[in-house]
Amino acid sequence: MTAPLVAVAHGSRDPRSAATIHALLDVVRAKRPDLDVRAAFLDLSAPRLGDVLGAVHGDGHDAAVVVPLLLGRAFHARVDVPAAVAEAQRRHPRLQVHVSDVLGPDQRLEAAAWRRLLEAGADPDDPELGVLLAGAGSSHAPANQLVADVAERWQARTSWAGAVATFAAAAEPAVPAAIEHLRTRGARRIAVASWFLAPGLLPDRITAQARAHARDPLIAAPMADDENLADLITTRHAETLGAAHLPVAL
Repeated sequence: MTAPLVAVAHGSRDPRSAATIHALLDVVRAKRPDLDVRAAFLDLSAPRLGDVLGAVHGDGHDAAVVVPLLLGRAFHARVDVPAAVAEAQRRHPRLQVHVSDVLGPDQRLEAAAWRRLLEAGADPDDPELGVLLAGAGSSHAPANQLVADVAERWQARTSWAGAVATFAAAAEPAVPAAIEHLRTRGARRIAVASWFLAPGLLPDRITAQARAHARDPLIAAPMADDENLADLITTRHAETLGAAHLPVAL
C-alpha cells in the first residue's frame, strides 16, 4: 500500500488561501486517483499537520510522505515542518513520516508563474513592459535568490525593458523601488507576476503597492491549481518513496 501524500501549506487567515490549496489538491487527485492525498496546514488554517498525520495513523497506515507546499527552503521548511513532524512522530511512534523536498527550485514552478502572467495580458515582445516577479521575501537569502534567478531568465528570453524580483516583506527591493528601477530602464507599463501559490495578505500587499505606484498595472494571479504544480507535487512524493524504499503505486 502506497504511503499517503500529506501536502502541507503554511496556512492563512484569508479563506481564499485554504480554498486554493484544496483546489490544487483536487487536481492532484484527478491526475492520481490511486493516491491517498490529504491537505494539512502549519498554522492559521485547519486541519493542522499533526492532526492529519494522526488520522493517517488511525486509518491503519504505517507510513506517510509529507510534501511541503513551500517554494523555497526558508524558515518554514527548515524549522516549522521538521518540528511539526517530530511532534507527530513522538505521538505516533509506529508511524514512519518521510518529508519530501520543497517545491522549488523547479522549472514547473516557473512555468506556472509564466502562464499566469501571460493570462493576465503580458506580452513577451513588448519592449516597454517592466515585470515584477513578486515573492513573499525571506531572511534566508537563497530563497530570495531563487526568485531573482527566475526574473533574470525571463528578462533574457523576452524583449521587456526589464524583469526584476520584488518582495512583500523581509527582503529588498520592495515594490516602489523595483518599479522605479524598471522605469529607469525604459519601462512605461508595469506587470506583476506572482511567486505565490495562493491568494492572501502578502499577495494583496504587493497588488496594493503596485497599483499605488503604477498606472493600471497588469496583475497575474497566483499559481494556484496549475497542472504543472500537481505534477510537481506527485513527483516530490514519488522521489521520497524511492529514497525511503517504500512501495510506489504504478
